[in-house]
Amino acid sequence: AFAKEGAKVIATDINEPKLQELEKYPGIQIRVLDVTKKEQIENLAKEIEKIDVLCNIAGFVHHGTILDCEDQDWNFTMNLNVRSMYLMIKTFLPKMLKQKSGNIINMSSVASSIKGVVNRCVYSTSKAAVIGLTKSVAADFIEQGIRCNCICPGTVDTPSLQERIQARPNPEQALKDFLARQRTGRMATAEEVAHLFVYLASDESAYVTGNELIIDGGWSL
Repeated sequence: AFAKEGAKVIATDINEPKLQELEKYPGIQIRVLDVTKKEQIENLAKEIEKIDVLCNIAGFVHHGTILDCEDQDWNFTMNLNVRSMYLMIKTFLPKMLKQKSGNIINMSSVASSIKGVVNRCVYSTSKAAVIGLTKSVAADFIEQGIRCNCICPGTVDTPSLQERIQARPNPEQALKDFLARQRTGRMATAEEVAHLFVYLASDESAYVTGNELIIDGGWSL
């Protein structure tokens, strides 16, 4: 979506084969990056002289209540869903401050401080933390030309979701359960969420900062 608008995009992930699928699009470079590894992030930052928009999207969805959440589940989720954003922002924000402009967009969720969702204990906790991190960064650096917002989707039809559905004991029922909570009768598409990222990165949203933008088809109503 960003590349279609003419942006120079550096796409990162731990999955190099999937990343390579993006190389066919003009304007997209790829880098293999584990956003939980500080040294890898710092090495990438050395390659990048100027950055206008930082999108923190990597995440993991744990299924279960607090009683189903073991120490390793809690630590892995908080490390990937929250600490990675801390590391990325802390590394790239100085470059934005130097140029006196920058835009940070974090991926949160409706399953957070916005709405209590069953079987999403540590996931919702991590995504609530993302909202707090977003507001903190926005408040601290608003006078230095930095904007920081987060996007809070409902259920999005992605390969990750399909994998989680197939992993349930009864995938057919799991799909019905997901659809039943969507009052619009369907899930969001990844493209619809991408459009909101592009809007937040654009000059059209220049007066928007410190906000959680909900895109959930009315699920949180």
